[in-house]
Amino acid sequence: MKQFLLIIIKIYWLTIPKSSRRRCLFQESCSNHVYRITKNEGLISGLKALRFRIRNCNSNYAIIKIDNKPVLISSSNKLFDESEINYSILNQVSK
Repeated sequence: MKQFLLIIIKIYWLTIPKSSRRRCLFQESCSNHVYRITKNEGLISGLKALRFRIRNCNSNYAIIKIDNKPVLISSSNKLFDESEINYSILNQVSK
C-alpha cells in the first residue's frame, strides 16, 4: 500500500504540469511533503501528513505579524512560522 501512494504521487507529478498545480502555502509542496513522509515513515504517517495538508493548505488563511515576524494562520487555526511558509506567499503579503 505504501508503494501505491508513492506511485499515485509520481503519476500526479508526471501528468500535471507545475504551472497547472495549485500553489502550496508551505515551502515544501504538499505532494513532496507527503511523498517524503510516506517514503521515510510509512503509509500511515504519509496518510496523516496528507490529511493534515488537506486541512491546512487552502485559500482560507491569514498572515499576521507576531513579534514583527510573519505567521500564517490556517483555516483550522494552526499557526505556521515564517520558515514553513512559501516564499511567494510571503512576498505577496509584504508588497
